Amino acid sequence: MNTPATSPRPPALSRGQVIGLAILLVAACVLPFVLGNYRVFQLTLALAYAIALLGLNMLTGYNGQISLGHGAFYAIGAYTAAVLMDKFGVPYWATIPVAGVVCLVAGFLFGLPALRLEGLYLALATFALGVAMPQILKHKALEHWTGGAMGVVIIKPDAPSWLPLSQDQWLYFFTLAWVLLLFFAAWNLLRGRVGRALVAIRDQPIAAQAMGVNTAMYKSLTFGVSAGYTGVAGALGAIAIQFVAPDSFSIFLSITLVVGVVIGGLASISGALFGAVFIQFIPNVADQISKAAPWAIYGVFLIGFMYVMPSGVAGALRVLRKRFKR
Repeated sequence: MNTPATSPRPPALSRGQVIGLAILLVAACVLPFVLGNYRVFQLTLALAYAIALLGLNMLTGYNGQISLGHGAFYAIGAYTAAVLMDKFGVPYWATIPVAGVVCLVAGFLFGLPALRLEGLYLALATFALGVAMPQILKHKALEHWTGGAMGVVIIKPDAPSWLPLSQDQWLYFFTLAWVLLLFFAAWNLLRGRVGRALVAIRDQPIAAQAMGVNTAMYKSLTFGVSAGYTGVAGALGAIAIQFVAPDSFSIFLSITLVVGVVIGGLASISGALFGAVFIQFIPNVADQISKAAPWAIYGVFLIGFMYVMPSGVAGALRVLRKRFKR
């Protein structure tokens, strides 16, 4: 965006926000030592989903491009990590950035032809990508790498010998480190010139283009960065689950990611965390309430959240904070 180099940046975090984040980080570091391995595993998946939701929120919440097929990029990231570990013996930690770069390139290339599409037409194009991905992964030409319908099994990594942590605890902290890194990168990116350009394209595309914003390049790069974040999340999720298969990445995963973005709050970085907690734990809660109709209970939860908090959890917290200050 052609704004002056001296244009003011948005204010940094307040002292109260810094203290709140510090308390949240301390709590996140304590949880693995007070919960069982299964709960730690669930929290690890929630953190991975938070990265994917943040990526999708950049695209949909900040840039206004609707994607119903981000589960495909999650699958690409997961399979990239699985194939590198299973076929080439690459260390698990080295597969994460590779998965992100592969998905960034794939998202950028998909975003180029998608520039001709807007609104529901773009949503349908991404929906088609999400529907097709499981079948692509099962294709005979890729069966040697993807394992076909049987998938690929991954060995869960051990913690470094100098750390007294279990495998689940180590993967939790490993994923948490990636969350902190990627959330800080997104916060730094979205609060500056790039973030203002994305919002301008979302709200007033014609005016943004008239002011010199390269809308085509911003849209393509946003699609790429969003896919890159989702690919990192897919790789982390695959390592935690120790298994990837085409049927694990159905179109339902893409819809679930959209649900998480809306529940957490559009155009909100913190909303990715709230949305991840919702899509990871609410289905389990619904299943405990009713074994016969868990998805009906899930639907009730979803409708209730949307009715009580139409702007998402992050939006509701912003309103409460403003009222408290008054």
